[in-house]
Amino acid sequence: MACGPVRAQPTGDYSGDGIVNLADAILTLRAAVGLITPTPAQLAAVDFNGDGKVDVTDAVAVLQIVVGLRPQPVPAVSLVEVASGLVSPVTLVAPPDGSGRLFIVDQAGVVRVLGKDGTMLPAPFLDVRSEMVSLNAGYDERGLLGLAFHPGFASNGRLFAYYVRPLRAGAPAGWNCTCTVSEFHVSAADPNVVDPTSERVVLQIDHPEANHVGGTIAFGPDGMLYLGMGDGGGANDVGLGHVAGGNGQSLNTLLGKIIRIDVDGGDPYGIPPDNPFAAGGGLPEIYASGFRNPYRISFDSGGAHELFVGDAGQSRWEEVDIVRKGGDYGWNIREGSHCFDPSNPTVEPPSCPTVGPRGEPLINPIIEFANSAQPGGLGNAVIGGFVYRGTALPALVGRYVFGSWEGASGQRGVLFVGTRPTGDAGTWQMQQLEVAGGPRGALTHDLLGFGEDAAGELYVLTRDASGPSGTTGRVSRLAPATAQ
Repeated sequence: MACGPVRAQPTGDYSGDGIVNLADAILTLRAAVGLITPTPAQLAAVDFNGDGKVDVTDAVAVLQIVVGLRPQPVPAVSLVEVASGLVSPVTLVAPPDGSGRLFIVDQAGVVRVLGKDGTMLPAPFLDVRSEMVSLNAGYDERGLLGLAFHPGFASNGRLFAYYVRPLRAGAPAGWNCTCTVSEFHVSAADPNVVDPTSERVVLQIDHPEANHVGGTIAFGPDGMLYLGMGDGGGANDVGLGHVAGGNGQSLNTLLGKIIRIDVDGGDPYGIPPDNPFAAGGGLPEIYASGFRNPYRISFDSGGAHELFVGDAGQSRWEEVDIVRKGGDYGWNIREGSHCFDPSNPTVEPPSCPTVGPRGEPLINPIIEFANSAQPGGLGNAVIGGFVYRGTALPALVGRYVFGSWEGASGQRGVLFVGTRPTGDAGTWQMQQLEVAGGPRGALTHDLLGFGEDAAGELYVLTRDASGPSGTTGRVSRLAPATAQ
């Protein structure tokens, strides 16, 4: 069901005509000096500092929107629940087969089918619990984390899952687990069930710690399979299983990387010949480096089909990157665009290198925000999302919708929206995407991930529990909020 009341007018829109312009700034100033009295809806639209009145600072804020110093406001959204009773849903995927089905990945080890009629089927589509690590109920980053349907799934029935297994034989002693990409085939007898005997292990990466295991696999527009892989875990990219200078910067490990492989060539996979290190100089699977924990990644389903990565920060800065082939995104030389010292992680050094070990430039994020461990921070862990390409929310088209697992000052999950700058270069503008009826516009649950359906509409995946336990997991579709 949809969440409750919402502002009747967008932020800054004093006149209520749906846009913010100079007339709104003038009206807000007139209200600030007492020449006119705002209605409750007008007050809600322009009371930027939340003090219950209109003053000159509010008028300045409206003017900043008009001249482009603040992003144009986006209307609040509502959440329409489409599935519940899950443990820990982390992503939702639409298969390229025209069936209208949606597949919900639950960290607990199963994939559930949401039929075109909105009914969740009782039997899992995929169940890897018997092969997966045992999860800690209070908190765990491991589990079943990713699902990708082959571009030819409608005819070949191939799909790929990313999940975390117990540490395999022969792995380094004392390490924690083995991250695994496996191929499966849908059952010939039932399109809503995977053939359990069809698993073929494609790629395995041993992982020293239980955190920073990444999580997303996705096919790019080039037909290659991409994986976001964390730096090995622990903290600061140092310690057990971390090389000198950090795994994020080392080209001799797949930890801390975006990986790109060809699942249609080679055994168990092929190396795309245009991968940056296909001919040497680093591991050939590496597509980009310098990541801490790229938990959620996505390709824009429209536009230039760019690769967006939400890379969770240490304790100061969260970031979103548009990832290019061969790029170095800085960790652990930088956290976001800020210098980082792994021996003193809470204090920003006055200077640091601007290039990586090969002399390559370190690429700044398109969006960054302060971690809630800092004064004024907005959230504790970025959750990457999607560029909106649907039709239900016209104001969001072409904007990047993402969030934070939890917000600041006791908030649960928070949604944000990023707006590309004029000229297509530089830092994107970021603002909160308010949820109607939510406390200070936030969610009332922890945010775990996002999903996108075949029509480009977006879904928010949440849970109430602190870890992968219970049945508080739910999936909700983003929808317009109706003024009440």
